[in-house]
Formats: sequence, structure tokens, C-alpha cells
Amino acid sequence: MKLITAIIRPERLEAVAEALAEVLDEGDNYRLTVDTVEGHGRQEGEIEIFRGRRIRSRMVQKTRITIGVNDTYVDKAVEAIVKAARTEGGGAVGDGKIFVVALEDAVRIRTGERGGQAI
Repeated sequence: MKLITAIIRPERLEAVAEALAEVLDEGDNYRLTVDTVEGHGRQEGEIEIFRGRRIRSRMVQKTRITIGVNDTYVDKAVEAIVKAARTEGGGAVGDGKIFVVALEDAVRIRTGERGGQAI
């Protein structure tokens, strides 16, 4: 089992959700957690005017998607996210990152199922 965390542009969320629905075997019933986050990387923040001075914000608003998948779906899910999150024209700075980490265990609270069955 793996935990996939993707940081993407907020406007690409719908496209990523649709792409994941196509590659995961449960269709639109897959489990997805979405957060609004702020951070900085190579993409620069917007310029704001504060007390008459131009200030560039270091933090940029992004969307964080977290999804747990069984090992057979890792590559499919990552490829779907990359394809849907990349901006048109071959991508641009600020399109985001994907992190894949080992998931030691998962427990479905309602039934007590563990491991891959709980995902």
C-alpha cells in the first residue's frame, strides 16, 4: 500500500479528480482527501500593495490531494495526476509535486478491516 500526496494548482483539482476516477477500479467511489494549503517553491507569489509599497508574497495557495492506494494502482494514479495537473503547453513552474510513501497499515473504522481491504 502507498500513500500518494500531490500538491497541485487549485484550478486543476477537477481535472485530477476526473482522471483518478477513470483509472481507479471503483469509478467515482474512490477515496480522496483534499486540503487547501500554502507554501513556496520556484513559483513566485503575487504582488500585493501594502501601505503604498509593493510586496511579493512568498506563499502561494495550492491544493493538496491525499489518496491511499494498493500497490497495483500506484503507477496508474501517479500518471493520471501528472497528466491532469500539468498545464497546457508542456507544463510550467508551479504545476506541483507528487510524493509517494509506503503506507504501513490502514484501518476502516466502521468495519475494523485492515490493510488493502480498508483502502
